Amino acid sequence: MDKYIWLIPILPLAGFIINGIGRNTLPKAVIGFIGSALVLVSFGLSVGAFLQVKSTGVPINVTVFNWFSVNDFKVSFAFLLDQLSTIMLLIVTGVGFLIHLYSVGYMKEDAGYGKFFAYLNLFVFFMLLLVMGSNYLIMFIGWEGVGLCSYLLIGFWYTNPDYADAAKKAFIMNRIGDLGFIIGVFLLINYFGSAAFADIFPKAATPQFADTPFVLITLLLFVGAIGKSAQLPLFTWLPDAMAGPTPVSALIHAATMVTAGVYMIARSNILFTLAPFTLHVVAIVGLTTAVVAALIALTQTDIKKVLAYSTVSQLGYMFLGLGVGAYTGAFFHVLTHAFFKALLFLGAGSVIHAVSGEQDMRNMGGLKGKLPITFITMFIGTLAISGIPPFAGFFSKDEILAHTYTASVPMYVIGVITAIFTSFYMFRLLFLTFYGKFRGTHEQEHHLHESPPTMTIPLIILAILSTIGGFMGVPKSLGGSHWLEHFLAPIFQKSASLAAQATSTESSELVLMVISVTGAVLALIYAYVKYIKNAQVPVSDTEERPALVDISYHKFYFDELYDTIIRKPLDALSVFFYKVVDRMGIDGIVEGLGKGTVEASKGLRLLQTGNVGFYIFMMVVGIISVLMYILFKF
Repeated sequence: MDKYIWLIPILPLAGFIINGIGRNTLPKAVIGFIGSALVLVSFGLSVGAFLQVKSTGVPINVTVFNWFSVNDFKVSFAFLLDQLSTIMLLIVTGVGFLIHLYSVGYMKEDAGYGKFFAYLNLFVFFMLLLVMGSNYLIMFIGWEGVGLCSYLLIGFWYTNPDYADAAKKAFIMNRIGDLGFIIGVFLLINYFGSAAFADIFPKAATPQFADTPFVLITLLLFVGAIGKSAQLPLFTWLPDAMAGPTPVSALIHAATMVTAGVYMIARSNILFTLAPFTLHVVAIVGLTTAVVAALIALTQTDIKKVLAYSTVSQLGYMFLGLGVGAYTGAFFHVLTHAFFKALLFLGAGSVIHAVSGEQDMRNMGGLKGKLPITFITMFIGTLAISGIPPFAGFFSKDEILAHTYTASVPMYVIGVITAIFTSFYMFRLLFLTFYGKFRGTHEQEHHLHESPPTMTIPLIILAILSTIGGFMGVPKSLGGSHWLEHFLAPIFQKSASLAAQATSTESSELVLMVISVTGAVLALIYAYVKYIKNAQVPVSDTEERPALVDISYHKFYFDELYDTIIRKPLDALSVFFYKVVDRMGIDGIVEGLGKGTVEASKGLRLLQTGNVGFYIFMMVVGIISVLMYILFKF
């Protein structure tokens, strides 16, 4: 198996090259087949790698070539496939294939069909590099690559200025985080003399490296995770990223790219365990993000914006888990979130496809009978994200909350409240979209139809995964053995031995489960009463809203705040540098030298009169001046 590992990322790269070159000449059927089939083959190879690691327990190390060396510092272009990376490979290639298949139907009428599949394949390639890299530099190549692809795919319909602005916003905000990440990597290289995980992690906890500033390094790495995984304060790019086609939202902003920050911290867990202060910061930032995003999602009316803020909130949950030391629980939530959030985004795309591009839930309703497969699958996804047992989200969310309870009761309380908000806004979405009477136009109602099989088959598969995916982590309190925890134990073993962390008893964990599930069910009932029994519909943008609702609807004015305290001062500073420093200063000096030379030349030119007497007079003046100089010099 080892000799075929390099094909896992190369196959999607080949799809990018073929579809990129033939985007205007190859038939759409061929483009869709190539783009999807190559990712499927990568998935098959990923399954093989997973089974090998599972059976042997030994990571797969493959050195493709020696990249570069500077004195004693050497970097190999090498791949590491262990318990953590093989599971991520299954997510990236498995969910990625389903999204490619979905795109065959969703994008079939788009003029940029070939370009779209080329970009999707390129994204998968870079994401695989990020996951498979055996050192931080290869991870950084993938890290930057997915940022580039995010820019290309968010701004795919770039003729719309708002979409192009959303792409630029995502690119710039990610660069802020990436700067912190690369500085953290440079510090690791400085202290450990290597960028390889195999060199850094075993040495980190040894007395030799006790003076290493792990707090500074991990804080810088976390800055990178904040940008990539859309945490406060760098989270506003992700909701705007809904400007891209819906498959982009599912692939990049639900299943893969935004979880890169969580993966990076899970991979670097020993470094963060050695920096308890950083873990505390991670937990606070994650919890704050989860709460703020959930509060915003409560009032949004754009179906994709609700899911976008839901993604931000769920990512906050993952970072909360990382911050309280629940590395397995956080990564478990990465897996389950990939299933149900990809399902929900693709389901939203199916709805948008059916209602002729409409995204406002106030203009939907009554779609349950017209889109039965979409409704059933989205209903399963809603149950999963709301933490209703036995669906996938219940197990992973409960594990994070249980660890949070042992770390901090106030944080646990806030986490449960956030989970209740999640249940409410997700069932609000479901009820407004599928129940009641259709509120759109007669033209939209006339064209209502279920999506083609290329779109519904991925929905069904993801719905099945959202139903059974949580059973890989059934806790002992429910009679399970938590297979995932045992499988990932070698990755987090050192951190577990260093962090003496209290654990909840089985009885207390059952109580915590009952509390969270009860809250989710009560939120469901409240949403049912409000949006089905009382048939309430959010007011239009021209109508007045209660003050708190209006603040939430306008996303707490974060964009306006950033515009006031960051963009406008920077614009003013730019104008100052342009007008004063550049034009008057630099240009003034350069142009002044030129003008001074010209004016001086004009003056000297007047001395050339052509009068011989004047020349003799000047010669005499020159001789006298030289004699005076010699006389007074001595």
